[in-house]
Amino acid sequence: MNNEPKYPFDRSKFKDVVHYVCAQCQPNELGNVKLHKILYFSDMIKFVSTGKPMTGVEYQKQQFGPTARYLSSALRELKNEGKIKIEKRDYFGFEKTDYISIKSPQPGLTNEDVQIINDVIAFVCQRSAREISELSHNAAWDAACLGENIPYYSAYGLAPVEVTDADLEIGMR
Repeated sequence: MNNEPKYPFDRSKFKDVVHYVCAQCQPNELGNVKLHKILYFSDMIKFVSTGKPMTGVEYQKQQFGPTARYLSSALRELKNEGKIKIEKRDYFGFEKTDYISIKSPQPGLTNEDVQIINDVIAFVCQRSAREISELSHNAAWDAACLGENIPYYSAYGLAPVEVTDADLEIGMR
């Protein structure tokens, strides 16, 4: 049982982030796995930089990496509001879900949030779903048992622990 403080879940902001991600990504770049990982890494990076998560959503440890609680309901709400459409298709013998924004997201995110999300999108969408799942199996992911919530403080385990010569050079500038 972890003793992490409860961070408030901002459902409206969570939906804003989900809609923004859907609007920024091409449908062929974004599926269920990548959407979960973009949300996870964005929240964790924001937590490390400010001490508070971006959305406060709970992330649960699952076999293929962290998953955002309430994502299915947020997607359903965005679809019912006419902001996105959700399509399923065959992808090399597997079912892939495409998330397509059909309305521009309303500004509800800070410039810092947008920058973090854009950086994470660029990182995640350059990799396959399998690669990004493997990358999410790190020290932060190891902080919980399967099915448990991953504590936000575990985000400090996302940073590399080995200091390289390049790191030292940057630090000495």
